[in-house]
Amino acid sequence: MEIQKTEVAKNPETDDTIETTKQNQSEEEVEHCDEDELRSLLLSDIGDLPLSPPSATQVNFVSYFITDFTKPGHDQYIYRHANGLCVIGLAPTHIAFKDEGGITNIDFNVGNSDRSVLKVSGKRKKNAMRSESNTALCKVSTAKDSYIVRCCVKGSLLEVNERLIKQPQLLNSSADREGYIAIIMPTRPADWTKNKESLITLEEYKAKKEVSL
Repeated sequence: MEIQKTEVAKNPETDDTIETTKQNQSEEEVEHCDEDELRSLLLSDIGDLPLSPPSATQVNFVSYFITDFTKPGHDQYIYRHANGLCVIGLAPTHIAFKDEGGITNIDFNVGNSDRSVLKVSGKRKKNAMRSESNTALCKVSTAKDSYIVRCCVKGSLLEVNERLIKQPQLLNSSADREGYIAIIMPTRPADWTKNKESLITLEEYKAKKEVSL
């Protein structure tokens, strides 16, 4: 006796549904893989992260230093922004910080002119004072002695931190931030290139002075 095979009629709609389901699953798998790969690229391994986030200074500026400038212990920093502006201040190893009580006063009236009355205006920086690297910028005083701070950079003195006149303690608590001393713009790229030859990098400074920042 011959058994006849019964063919089940195919339903086009069912086939389309199955195919769509498979396609969606495939797309979801690819999307999931892409998400994992993207996450691995964007999120660092927690073991590779620094103990503390970088400061705004570390992110926005390149740090340079000059040590024993004109006299032993006269260490200063120069933080250079991408636009060329240089922020000038006292390095952590400046000799003034070693005096008991730290810095108690700052005087911008040096070099026959008061830097604190400097008023610069316009794109051409009218009234900006021309400075050489060894031009006196201010005098900081402690209970024991006083020290001349230099411009460190040849260029135009755009402003001094007048806040320090009433709050000289900022030099002791945050010399690299609110306690900065002045902002100078190198006159020409060649001036900065020449200045840079006498400066050292942050890593070189830490190694030379045996400090950790």
